[in-house]
Amino acid sequence: MEYENIVVSPNAGVGAFVSNVDLSNFDDVSLIEMKKAFAQYGVLFFRDQRLDESQHIALARRWGDININRFFTPVPGYPEIAQVLKEPEQQINIGGGWHTDHSYDQEPALGSMLYAKEVPVVGGDTLFASCAAAYDALSAGMRETLAGLRAVHSSRHVFGESSAYAEGMSGRLGNAQAATQDAVHPVVIKHPLSGRKTLYVNPAFTLHFEGWTAAESMPLLQQLYNHMMRAEFTFRLQWAPGTLAFWDNRATWHYALNDYQGQRRLMHRITLDGGRIAG
Repeated sequence: MEYENIVVSPNAGVGAFVSNVDLSNFDDVSLIEMKKAFAQYGVLFFRDQRLDESQHIALARRWGDININRFFTPVPGYPEIAQVLKEPEQQINIGGGWHTDHSYDQEPALGSMLYAKEVPVVGGDTLFASCAAAYDALSAGMRETLAGLRAVHSSRHVFGESSAYAEGMSGRLGNAQAATQDAVHPVVIKHPLSGRKTLYVNPAFTLHFEGWTAAESMPLLQQLYNHMMRAEFTFRLQWAPGTLAFWDNRATWHYALNDYQGQRRLMHRITLDGGRIAG
């Protein structure tokens, strides 16, 4: 694909780095090109950006409507921005497992823009995986098996009042009484931007296949998860202050590594509204 205003450098596993763009000030042609790259690669990475909170919000609004997060503590004065924080004395991090955001919503989020404010000296990387590449690598028999399946997703067991995870996030997550979201989505979706078939299940929020018990579902779900985690579908991002990652929740997984005990990590995240997804 040709790009005139921006420079796009694809990764081997998933995503691409974009350069020759200032995210605080760019023209409509650059926006069109970035949207094409986003549809093609699933996650875009930008280095050496300088964004204050207002500029971060303005950037997000050029892509779509902002989804105000129900559970994350917001940045003071900016409810549009969720604070993703781990202090040196805290043991559990936010997002420390493979997942895709908001799959429990009837209309899952389009994507999230995560901007690095403070990062550890060592550690704190994020892994990304391509759900489309993982689907492409399935056998014909497995594709046929998955074609008619739908899966149940929920927020209750992660963010709800009885969640041990949420309990360990005191001060960083809240509003547990609002964790009442349940949704059923096709296991294989047609991506709304790229048109590619994409696996749409994840270990954090997917409970079971529709019409199956959790026990019946788990062997096949775990087989899919193990497949989707394969190295050839993934990329490991090393953060630096001023790095921004913008991922598509319908096309990718991500996993925030928790390997920096005793150090502080502060990120600002804005999530964008999406729409219904179909097989």
